[in-house]
Amino acid sequence: MKRRIAISVALLALSLAAGCSGYRPAPPAFHAALTKPYVLDSGDRVRVTVFEQEGLTNVYSVDQAGYIAFPLVGAIAARGHSAADVEAQIASKLQNGYLRDPDVSVEIDRYRPVFVMGEVGAAGQYSYVPGMTVQKAIAAAGGFTARANQGSVDITRDINGKVMTGRVQTSDPVLPGDTIYIRERFF
Repeated sequence: MKRRIAISVALLALSLAAGCSGYRPAPPAFHAALTKPYVLDSGDRVRVTVFEQEGLTNVYSVDQAGYIAFPLVGAIAARGHSAADVEAQIASKLQNGYLRDPDVSVEIDRYRPVFVMGEVGAAGQYSYVPGMTVQKAIAAAGGFTARANQGSVDITRDINGKVMTGRVQTSDPVLPGDTIYIRERFF
């Protein structure tokens, strides 16, 4: 009887501890964001090619305001737009008095970084590479510490201008700009 009470108390304590930890499973939008076209934001760098226009072909960074400063036409809105959207904007503006039929191509040159915090060897900012998973990001940050909870991690992600946090498995994909937090285990 005493053993059953002790087990019940232990289970109750564990469930309370789990409740206090602020567990938030990943919202459906987390996984839906993985299948949508990549949208640009501050920290991204794009390679713009304007065929037969060497002076316009270059690598451009998306600034803090979310724009690309492009020669001749000025600021191009990039935040929240795909590379194809930016292509269309540049071509449209170049067609208005600069080039007759511009052939523009935009591709991602460098993605914005991911941030790894918590119980890892070297918390910090790391370069994103396509196909990166939580586990690969943790490996880049020096791996788990001895105190790390290795079962799941929290990711904070900006989805359509709304910042969301959810708990995911270490095998889940990471997106550019994600903040990964590895919690400390209790036992």
